[in-house]
Amino acid sequence: MTLSEPEGPAPDENMELASLSHNDVTILAETFRLLGDPSRLKIMLYCMQGASAVGEIAENLDLSQSLVSHHLRLLRGARLVKGERQAKQIFYEVADSHVSQVLLDMAHHIVEEHNDD
Repeated sequence: MTLSEPEGPAPDENMELASLSHNDVTILAETFRLLGDPSRLKIMLYCMQGASAVGEIAENLDLSQSLVSHHLRLLRGARLVKGERQAKQIFYEVADSHVSQVLLDMAHHIVEEHNDD
């Protein structure tokens, strides 16, 4: 995965964030809670590489197919991934560029040099 340079929010976006409803904040918190599980986060990062079937994800991440299916159901319910049926399999990928950008921005955040002064 190549990390592109993150961009900060535009001033208008800051206003939108300040006006989120209580329900929107609750949904946002639940979204981050879902991403807080290491297995789900690995699945998300894997799905950023392109559409993949459950078996491929399970094999490459050394997880059981049933666990991957369970996590994908939760991630799909939160609109973080989308699935496309092709014959008897469903191929999953990150839902949209917003989701990818959040993951990329956080990856940048954890790998940047820390100045703890």
